[in-house]
This record gives sequence, structure tokens and C-alpha cells, in this order.
Amino acid sequence: MGRAFVYVIIGGGVAAGYAAHEFFKRGVTHGELCIISEEPVAPYERPALSKGYLLPEAPARLPSFHCCVGTNEEKLTPKWYKENGIELILGTRVKSADVRRKTLLTATGETISYKYLIVATGARALKLEEFGVNGLDATNVCYLRDLADADRLANVMQSCGGGNAVVIGGGYIGMECAASLVINKFNVTLVFPEAQCMPRLFTSKIASYYEDFYQSKGVKFIKGTVLTSFDFNSDGQVTAVNLRDGSKLPADMVVIGIGIRPNTSLFEGQLTMEKGGIKVNGQMQSSNASVYAIGDVAAFPVKIVGETRRLEHVDSARKAARHAVAAITEPEKTSDFDYLPFFYSRVFTLSWQFYGDNAGEVVHFGDFAGPTFGAYWVNKGYLVGSFLEGGTKEQYDAIACTTRLKPKIDDVAELERQGLGFALSVSQKPVSLRPSDVDGGSGVVLEKPMYAWHATAGVIVAASIVAFAYWYGRRRRRW
Repeated sequence: MGRAFVYVIIGGGVAAGYAAHEFFKRGVTHGELCIISEEPVAPYERPALSKGYLLPEAPARLPSFHCCVGTNEEKLTPKWYKENGIELILGTRVKSADVRRKTLLTATGETISYKYLIVATGARALKLEEFGVNGLDATNVCYLRDLADADRLANVMQSCGGGNAVVIGGGYIGMECAASLVINKFNVTLVFPEAQCMPRLFTSKIASYYEDFYQSKGVKFIKGTVLTSFDFNSDGQVTAVNLRDGSKLPADMVVIGIGIRPNTSLFEGQLTMEKGGIKVNGQMQSSNASVYAIGDVAAFPVKIVGETRRLEHVDSARKAARHAVAAITEPEKTSDFDYLPFFYSRVFTLSWQFYGDNAGEVVHFGDFAGPTFGAYWVNKGYLVGSFLEGGTKEQYDAIACTTRLKPKIDDVAELERQGLGFALSVSQKPVSLRPSDVDGGSGVVLEKPMYAWHATAGVIVAASIVAFAYWYGRRRRRW
């Protein structure tokens, strides 16, 4: 019992949806493509789960956030897949994979064969039991990784009707869930072992701003300690959280956001692994030429920083998905993936964006007592990263453009003085590319502005060359 497809996508998250859409745009034939997903619904935009899904009023629900509404494109409902001849095999786990034979075996016993496979299996949430803490069976202990988790979390929030919520973890999930819980009128305590929130990205100064803002909303922070155990009632629900520092926190519900692990088990021993994920090249192609990997599970070369990385963010998943499909369908026309790392978040009235790499010396700018501030990172004399809170679209575009250009920075004090104005200025200047002194990257040298007469002269010269070539060709034919 089995079926064969030209293209198979395993996984049903953001990356899978955007890959399917790219196949559609490139004219995939009916019956050539299928998606196999453990989830019972078509691919959807996961950021909605920690944002709109948990709102107390008019919460987001499917089908409103199916792919690809996250980039203002058409909504890929189950009907869309059916109309375009794309097979959705939902609620189905892949039991094993054989990349040499190009086959997948599902838990239902069906064999799926392929010519090209795209692995978009994403990652799973780390569980408390992996750290020796019992609590998996408690109905009021929640995680947030997929739609089922979001449903459970929303139901627990509703059943509690406010009360005490303890959030474990100070990263993306912890910060965004804490904000949602406050909006739902919970008393929130955020617990994490680091000295600050978002330690992988924020500087201590940036983190202090957000912590102060959260505290103004009623969130309590407990840093430098970890969860050790729970207290339970007779129904098996958690009533209190015990911390290593001896604290006991009353809890009506608990949200766990302590990290993720890529879902690579199907391919371990068959594909090359790196950084905890499947290693791919600039075409998103793995060590097996027929297998590509995208999203959280892929470790790919990030050209601008000169090293292989695994990036856990929706923007990377979307763009890598489109690139992988282009590489499969038109390999000779597809250059290596040149991705600018991008992260963002929107909570309460706050909105920040980060581009590039947070390596080297940090230069803060703006008014940290006001609505707009930011930071640059300068590494080996070049600007390699930018962060901005409270910016306009033009300002966010400017820091993105400037970070990709990687301008040389000779005077850090002057960069601090110019602040956001530096990015606005650089993003409007013409540049000439040259190899950068930063390992593995591509940099620029900022040139003097090209005045209008320079451009006009170039057009005239080019037109003259074309005219001469045409005249010369005519003369040659006459001869």
C-alpha cells in the first residue's frame, strides 16, 4: 500500500505552507505535491498563537490565520489545496524515513515515495520532565508550540478567570505569554535563571527597559533561579510552584517556555547534522541531494555573518521555504540563500525589530525614557546588527538596509551621536560593493552621492554604445 509524489513536504507549520504556495506559483501539476502533517489542520501562521489567539476579545481563530496571510497574500485553506491538486495528509505521523530509497512510512502503514523531499518538521517544546520535574499530567500546566497547545492554554485561562499565573522562561514565549496573561487580568510572575529577559538578543540596557515596562503592567520578575517542583491538589492540579531559591509561588496556572529542540530524529544517521539541526547548503539542500530542509530544523549558511546557523523565527522559515522550492524547480537560476537575520515582537503597545548579528561592541542610541530607542552592534570595524523599538516603517526599513550594507564604522562615538539618523542617511546613499574585512560576509564602501548629471551622462554613453553597435552590425551585413 503506497503512493508516489514528485514533491513531498513533511511537516505542517509555516515553512510547509509557504513552500506549497511557492510550488503553486511555479506551476506545480495537480497530483505532484503532498504535505504530511501530524496536526489535523492545514498549515497556519504560528505567531498568531502567542498573540491574537490569546486575546480576551475577538481572539484569532482558524481559518483567519492560515498561511500565507502573514505576508498579506492569499489564505491557503483546505479548499485551496484541494482546488490546486495538492494532497494534504493530515493528522498523520511519519514513523520512519529512508532517504536512500526515497520513501516515508506513516504510522498508518502507508508508504509514501518521492523524488524530492522538503523537511519542515520544525521543533518541539522542551518538557519539564527532561529536567527532572514532574508535572506533565497536570491540566493547568501549559506549553505553547502548536494549535492544540494554544487551545489548551486558552481553555485553562478561561476556566481560571484570572488569578495567579506563573510563567517559566524569559524568552520569546515567556515574554509574549506573560503579556497575554496580563491582558486577561492575571497576576503574572515571570521566572527565569538568567540575569535578564531575552538574554540571547537583548543587552542589559534594552532588557531593563522591557522589564520596567512589564512591571508597570503588574508583572513580577524573579531572576537567577529555576523551578524545582510543584505542589498539587487532590485533583492533580498545580497549586504552587517551588523555586530553587526557596520561594513558593501560588499558582492557578503555569506556562512553560524553556526552549525547543528541532525534530530531526527521522533523519539522524542518514543526513549530516549541525547546530542541532539538519545541515544544508545555500540551496537548502542536505547531504542527500534529494532532501531539502527549511524552518527551525535547518542549519544553513548565513552569508552575512559567515557561519552556519539555525534560526528559530517565522521570517527565516518563510523565506527559506520559497528559496528551497526555487532551488528545486530552477536550480540553474537560483543563487545561494542570502538571508539577513530578522527578529521582531509586538506586545502591549511595544514593537521592536532586530536585524543582523548581535556581535561585537554595542552602541545604544535614542531616549530610553521615551517611545523610540535602539542599538547598533559593531564588529571588527563594521556595523553588523541593528535594533529599534517604536520605529516607523521607514525607520525599520532603514535599519534593515543599513545592516545588510555593513558600512565601515571609524568612529563609534560619532555613530552614537547620530543614532537613528545614521541608518536613515546610509540607507539613502548609493553604494559600491566590495569584499568585506568581516569574515565570510559581504560589505560596502559608502561613496559620495551620484549627482543627476552623472546618471544622465551614464544613460547617454550607454545609449551611444547601443546605437553604435546597431549601426556597426548593419554595416557588417552590408559588407
